[in-house]
Order: sequence, then C-alpha cells, then structure tokens
Amino acid sequence: MLQSLRVWNFALLEEVAVEFGTGLNILTGETGAGKSILIDALGAILGQRISSDAIRSGCDALRVEAVFSCEGDAALAALLAEQEIEYEDELIILRKVVRTGKGSILVNGSHVTLTFLKKLAPHLVDIHGQNENLALLREDAQRSLLEGGDEELQRLLAAYAEVYAGWKEKTRLREEHAEEIENIGERLDLLRWQEKEIAEAELNEGEDAELEAEIRRLAHSERLVENAGEASNLLSEDGEEGISVLSALSRITGALDEIARYDDGLSNAQTMIEEAYISLQEASYEVRDYLDAIDADPARLDRIQTRMDVIDRLKKKYGGSIVAVLERLASVRSELECIDNYDTDMVQLDKDIAAFHERLEETAKSLTARRQAAGTVLSADIERELQGLGMPKARFRIVVTPEEKYTSRGADSLDMLFSANVGEAEKPIEKIASGGELSRIALAIKSIVAARDTGGTSMVFDEIDTGIGGRTAQMVAERIAFVAHYKQVLCITHLPQIACMADTHLYIAKSVKGESTVTQVEALSADERVREIARMASGDDVTEAALANAREMLAGAQQKKQVFQKKAKK
Repeated sequence: MLQSLRVWNFALLEEVAVEFGTGLNILTGETGAGKSILIDALGAILGQRISSDAIRSGCDALRVEAVFSCEGDAALAALLAEQEIEYEDELIILRKVVRTGKGSILVNGSHVTLTFLKKLAPHLVDIHGQNENLALLREDAQRSLLEGGDEELQRLLAAYAEVYAGWKEKTRLREEHAEEIENIGERLDLLRWQEKEIAEAELNEGEDAELEAEIRRLAHSERLVENAGEASNLLSEDGEEGISVLSALSRITGALDEIARYDDGLSNAQTMIEEAYISLQEASYEVRDYLDAIDADPARLDRIQTRMDVIDRLKKKYGGSIVAVLERLASVRSELECIDNYDTDMVQLDKDIAAFHERLEETAKSLTARRQAAGTVLSADIERELQGLGMPKARFRIVVTPEEKYTSRGADSLDMLFSANVGEAEKPIEKIASGGELSRIALAIKSIVAARDTGGTSMVFDEIDTGIGGRTAQMVAERIAFVAHYKQVLCITHLPQIACMADTHLYIAKSVKGESTVTQVEALSADERVREIARMASGDDVTEAALANAREMLAGAQQKKQVFQKKAKK
C-alpha cells in the first residue's frame, strides 16, 4: 500500500506531501490543477522515464519520495534480497533527476538502477491510464488472473511443473551427452594413449626408491668393492701388515682362558671378548657376502637408469609420484569405461525423455482444457460487468490456444480479445482498447476477482470516467468502491458519483505564488467534501440546493459501502 508521496520541483509541484489512506483515495480538482502531474510523479517512482523538462522552471533538479507498506509480500522480499537491500515491511523509494540528465535512485538507502526499479513496480502499484504500462497487458498477469481462483487448475499446474522439471533435466543431460560424444573422438584417443603409456610401464609402488638406491650402488661399485674388501681382510685375513681382528681376538681369548685356570678376576672381561668375537665373526660373514654380491656390470646400470628415466617422465606428467601415476591410470580406465557406456546411457536417456514427454503432453492437455473452461466462465463474467459499466455492446473473450512448444507454464498461449462496438472484430486488448476502455476492463476484472486478489499492490485509475455519466458513472463508482474494500485504490475523477465514494478525499488546486504557479494537495474535511461534491455536480456556483444534493449523494454512497462490507463478511 502507498502510504505517502512527497514531490519537490516536479512541474507545477513545488513541494507537495500527500498522505494516502486505505480503501478508496479520490483526487479531484479543476482541470489543469496538476492531478495527472501527481500521477506522473508516482510513475517516476515506478521506473517510468522522466525528462529533465519535467524539472520546475528555475530549479536544477526534481525529487520524488514514496513510502510503501509491503507486509507479507514474499516475492518482493526475494527481489530485494537479490540486491541485498534491507527490508522490514516498509519500502522507501527516492528518485532524483537533474538537468544534466544524471540522477539517482535509492531503495531503503541503497542505490539501484532504473531497470531494477521497473522490476519492483508490479509489486507496488498498478497504474491504469492512457500512457502507463497496464499490468493487465502482461501475459503473466493475465495467466494469474485466470488461474488464481481455481484450485483444480492450480493442482494441474503443480503436477505439470513437476513433470516439466523432470523433462527439462533429462533433456539437458542428453544435450550434454551429445556434445560430449561429438568431441569424444580426440578425447578417446588421448585416454587410450595415456592408459597404454602408464600400463606398459608396469609400475610398482615404492619401485623408484629401490631403483635409486641400486643406481647409487652400481655407480660406486669400485669404491664399494675396495672398501668392503679392506674391511673383510682386516676382520678375518692375516697378512703382511699383521694379524686380523678375529685372529687377535682368538689369541686374546686363549690367554684369558689360561688366566682363568688360576684366577677368575677377569671372567667378566673374558665374557665380553667372547661375545665380541662372535659378533665380529658374524659381521665378517656379512661383509664377505656383501662383497660377493656387488655387481659392477655397466650394462645393468644402463638398464636401471633407463627404467628410472621412464618412471621420472611418468611422474612429471601425471602427478609427481608413482602413487599419483597409478591413480591417474585408475581415473583413465574409469573414464574409458564411462565412454564405453555412452551409447547405453543415451538409449536410457531417450527412453526417460520419451516417458516424460508422454506425461508432459497428457498433463499439458489437461491444463489447457481446464484453462479454456475457466476462461469461458471468466469471459462471460467480465463481459457482463463491462456492459454494466457503460459498454452495452462490448464483447470480451479469453482465448486459450494449444501450442506445440512446452514452457514452464504449459503448452498454450493466452489472449484477451475485446470489441467495444457491434461490427468490430475482436482483437487483443493491447491493440484495440483505449486508455479509458482499458481502465474499465481492469475495473470489471477487479470487481470479479477482488475477494481473492489479496496482493498488496495499489491500483491507480487516471481516466476511468472518460466519456461516461449518469447510470454508468454510478455503476463505475460502486465497482471502484467495491474493489477498494479489498485493496487500496487511487482514482482521479471529475464525476461526483465516484468522488462521493471516497474513504480519503484529496483536493488538488493551483495558485499563483509570486511570479510562478504552484499546485497544492490537501485532504478534505467532511464539510469541505460536501462543498467539493456540490461543485463537481453543479459547477462553481454552489447553492444550498447543490449542497443538499451533495449531502444526499454522500449519504447514499455510505449506505452502498456498508452493503459492500456486509458482502465481504459473508
């Protein structure tokens, strides 16, 4: 709901602050006072383009601020969340336009683009006039109108949406598979070559460490032989340089045995030397075996080095270790297995898509049939309302046509066809209806669906009274009041029949201030309303009879509104 609108330096509006109420807000005033300018200012808040020519003479910029109460609008909350705009059931929109052509838009203090502001507009205000984008002309709004009050249609739509989502997902997977298959030839060659390269190497985990150790041994085999031979000789071979370690220990052991025959004072030393002899003897055997095992074959070294080169090359290409190379081999084989199953997968996907399509076709037909039935009933109701709104020859028809293309909403198109006069062909409302006719069509629709239209969007009627009077004006007034019982309505009118239905009556007047003209807006008191209704009904010469007539019209309007309240409670 629109709570307030403040305007600075917008054409005749120097500085105007307007507080709006719930229900029906009527705006009246003399022709040229600036009523439509106020609606244009509201349009600026809703994303309509504003020329710098709209800036008041002598000023550098114009500014418009609106405050909306938007409690419980989940769609609006989600839209604001996308822009990270803080929102707690109240929305403050500020728009500024300067003569240089630049400007700014703030939504709850956050800068936004004009495009985003236009996205917000359908959640805030629906302006019905000659120059505005009528929400009724949008297909999504038309579908919402048709589907909103039909539980069975909603059930069918939910069932269709579930099948459609499954069909789209399977179709997407098939398209991805098809693209992969188109490019699979080169990929397949690469994978097979990688598998062959790694598999032929017959790698073993830890093999590289073992080979590196062997390479070190073979590369230094001469020094190993030399040092191992010297160690072996010193341990067990007597030579020109003297006796070996084991020979010396054997002689020491003999001497200590001789001492032990007479004194056991060296028994501990004797034990340690005997143990040392045994250990050194085992060490001499190990050194000798090591010496015998040393392979100084250069050909062996070349073979191992070549093997190591293969391992290093694979490690460099596939991850830095034999473990990583073997993991790559497993991955390649897994991908090859998947590729081998592509044909099988494609066959299964085709079966799934066919099954989904069959269900999609069935649910889409049911959905279209239900829409056609609902459209027939709603068309008759709207046409009857239009005839009561001063369009006795009007024909209105909602046409739901089956289509071959499946969308998220079904497989049909929706058109609202209208003809105002006998002999004129029915055509889409956006191509044939005038601004006043569109306003009355919207009012007819809202009169029918008002009770179930619980959205917070405010409605604005700018020229709904064009070319009507008498009984038709009374019917229009009653229907506007009926709609306003369920949602906020702003209506500019010149007709007293409509004005007397107001819950809040705002009077717009212009006056000369210095050397310029300014427009002012004020809420009328009860007595002021009587005088304004009298002026609208009889002209500027307001007589006692005109005032009495105005009081009678207001009393009758109040009785009508009480009837609407009772109907709503039922």
